[in-house]
Amino acid sequence: MSKLAAITGASRGIGRACALALAADGFDVALIGRNADTLEAVALEVAALGREAHVLVCDAGNLEALRSALGGLPRIDALVNNVGTNIPEPFLEVTKDHFEQIFDLNVKTAFFATQIAVEKMLLQGEGGVIVNISSQMGHVGAVNRSVYCASKHALEGFTKALAVELAPQRIRVVSVAPTFIETDLTRPFLEQPEFQQSVIASIPLGHTGTPEDVAHAVAFLASSKASLITGSSLLVDGGWTAR
Repeated sequence: MSKLAAITGASRGIGRACALALAADGFDVALIGRNADTLEAVALEVAALGREAHVLVCDAGNLEALRSALGGLPRIDALVNNVGTNIPEPFLEVTKDHFEQIFDLNVKTAFFATQIAVEKMLLQGEGGVIVNISSQMGHVGAVNRSVYCASKHALEGFTKALAVELAPQRIRVVSVAPTFIETDLTRPFLEQPEFQQSVIASIPLGHTGTPEDVAHAVAFLASSKASLITGSSLLVDGGWTAR
């Protein structure tokens, strides 16, 4: 039976790139997102690679809908917790609504999506892999990103704790921590010349990343080539955190 990887936020950007990279590595994929048309477009790309795509239209932030979608899959061998958000703003301007919006999507959704996937993995009895899409901001701090940094540090702590807990069941838990990647989420900021210059100046390699840069790391961690890697964060940051 083919292995199956589920990806949240799979309709575009990093999620789409992860789906295609995993399909190229032999996984069937479950595409989770809110827009049926964009998911179907990704499914066609997956099919062109010779793999099967399950299109699961749901709001990943709705835990009941997420459980129904993931629970209906025939199996789960890998889960990529990719969906997330950010609202950059000064600390003193952060509202309760913004705090909850970021933590709900970046932490709570990943936590409970993982719980659902691990339940299936344990029933299958064949191990599995959880890949959390974190951020370099899960390792450092940044101005106007107090909530985002807090959420990604939480995700890194979750990764380590769960890796230790699930190791006896041969379930690996890892994170990928990118620098600024050119996506719909980051593009409005990167189009600001002053902000873009400050970002590039902080990346020793001198350029931002692409969704494919992240996806290649995810595909490696989900593969047997990473069989001894768990509880670790793979920094895809161009050297940002090495300074």
